[in-house]
Amino acid sequence: MANRFTDPAASDGSDGSDVYATVSSSSSPGEFVTYADAILAALAAGDDPGRTVLTASDGRRIAAGEFREGVLRMAWDLTGRGVGRGTVVGLLTGNTAEALAGRYAANLTGACVTSLYEGMAPVTLARIVESVEAAVLLVDATRYEDAKELLPLIPGLTVLTLGPGPFGEDLQASSARYEPRPFVCPAGPEDIWSIRHTGGTTGIPKGIPMAHGPYAASLGRPVGDAGASDEPHRYLACTPLAHLAGVFTDITLRHGGSVVLQHSFDPGDVLAAIEREHITDVFVLPPLLHQLLDHPNLAATDHSGLRRIAYGGCAASPARLRQATEVFGPVLYGAYGQSEALTITVATPDDHAVTGRDGRITTGRPLPGVELAIRDAAGRTLPPGEEGEIHVRSAGMMRGYWKQPELTAEMFRDGWLRTGDVGYLDENGYLFIVDRIKDMIIVVGGHVYPAELEEVILEHPDVARCAVFGIRDDDADEQVHVAVVPVAGRRPGTDGLREFVTARKGPMYAPKAVHLVPEIPLTSVGKPDRKRLQATFSGSAD
Repeated sequence: MANRFTDPAASDGSDGSDVYATVSSSSSPGEFVTYADAILAALAAGDDPGRTVLTASDGRRIAAGEFREGVLRMAWDLTGRGVGRGTVVGLLTGNTAEALAGRYAANLTGACVTSLYEGMAPVTLARIVESVEAAVLLVDATRYEDAKELLPLIPGLTVLTLGPGPFGEDLQASSARYEPRPFVCPAGPEDIWSIRHTGGTTGIPKGIPMAHGPYAASLGRPVGDAGASDEPHRYLACTPLAHLAGVFTDITLRHGGSVVLQHSFDPGDVLAAIEREHITDVFVLPPLLHQLLDHPNLAATDHSGLRRIAYGGCAASPARLRQATEVFGPVLYGAYGQSEALTITVATPDDHAVTGRDGRITTGRPLPGVELAIRDAAGRTLPPGEEGEIHVRSAGMMRGYWKQPELTAEMFRDGWLRTGDVGYLDENGYLFIVDRIKDMIIVVGGHVYPAELEEVILEHPDVARCAVFGIRDDDADEQVHVAVVPVAGRRPGTDGLREFVTARKGPMYAPKAVHLVPEIPLTSVGKPDRKRLQATFSGSAD
C-alpha cells in the first residue's frame, strides 16, 4: 500500500540489534521473532489450549487457543485486504479483547499501528491519522461514538469494526471464513511496529516510531523480580491498553500469564477485581494509587495475592509510597521511562528504602543495556550528587520523531537522548528525579504542553491573555491551571473554559482551575513566569 516503514536510523548493526529476540519454536536459529510471534507461541505452549488467558470486563473468559486462532484468522483477513509491511493501521479502540486481537493481527501482517487515544478531540485524532498516512481504521464497540465524530474528518479510510457495528465491515465476522493457519510476521527488527503520540507545541502530537527489535527484546525480560512464586502472573489492565497497560499485557501473555480487562479505572472496581480475580500484578499512575489508598473498601479487600504494584508516568509522593508499602507490603515497583526511550530505571521493593535529598525516594537504577549520564547545559557529565539533565542511551531509544527532523535534532546530543528531566545519581548509581526542563504538565492520560493549550484558550472571546502552568496537590499529583487576563468587562469561569477546551482538545487538557489576574507575570526574557504563578496559586482551588 505504501513504502515499507523502517526505523530510519537503523542501518549498520550499531543500533543494538544484537540484543533482539531470536527465540521461537517456529523459527530457524538466529531468525528474528517479533513480539506478536512470541505471544502467539506462548499462547500455543503447553497442553491446555482451554486455559483462560483473557477475562473481559463483562466477565467473559477467553481461552488461549480461541484467542490465538482469532488473531490468526484476522491476520489472514487483513493480508487479503492488502495490509502488510508499509501499511499503517489506526486503532480507535478501548480495553477489549477484540482490540488486543486486532493489534496483534495487524502487527503480525507486518503493518504498523497507531493508537488514537481517548481524551483527545476528533480534530486532533484526524491530524494524527493524516500525519501517519493510515490506510485502515479498526474500531471497537467502546469507541463507536468517537468514530461518529472522527470519520467525517478522515474520508477515504477503510473502516473495519471489531464486532457488529454501525459502519464499516465487521472484521471478526469476515475473518471467520479463514483457517487459523500459522502466520509468521515478515517484519525485521528495524521495521516500525507502532507510532505512539505525545503532546506537542505545533497542535499535532509528536509521533514516536517504535521498532520491532527493541520492543521484542524488552518483552523478553519482565521488569523486576516479582516474588519467588512459579505460578503464572495474572495482570489487571485497569488503565488504557493504548498506553502502558498494553505493554504490561504483552509482557504477561508473552510469559504465559493471563490478563483481566477493565474498561476504565474505578478504585472500587479495581479493589473488587484484585480480590475476586486473584490478581498478582497491576499498573497504576501515582494519582490512581492514591485513590486506591483512600478508598473505603481497601481495609476489607483481600489483596494478599498481589506480587507487583507497578507505578510510574509522573511524580509520586514519598509519603504516599511509604503508606502504600505499609498497606500492600513489599510489592511496589517504580519505573522511570519515556515513550522515546522505553523503560530507563526500575526501583524494586527494596530500593524504596533508598532516599535522597528532602526524603525523595529513588526511581531506581538503569536496566541492563541502559546508560545514564547527568549533564550540565554545556554537555559536561556531572559527578554523583550534582543535578543536571538526564541523558540516556540504549538500544530501546527512538531514532527520531515522525517527520520532525528539527525536533529530533534538538532531542539528541552525541548519540544520547536528552530526556528534559533534571535529576542526579548517588554514589551507588541510584537515580533521583528533581524537576523538568521541558515545559510540560504530566496528567492522567498524557502530557499537556502549556504553549499548545494557551493557543486554544486564546481563541475564547472572553480571554485577552493567558498562561498555563501545573500545580501539584498534597499528593504530588499534577493539575492544569491557567491564569487569565480577561477581556474588559468579561469574567470567564472555570466551567466555561473547561467546556471550551474539552470541545477543541479533549478532557485531558481541561484546566482544573482558572485564576483571573490583571497581568501575566513575565521572566526577564519576556516569557510567562510559570514558576511565579505556581508559587502564587499553589493551594488555591480556583
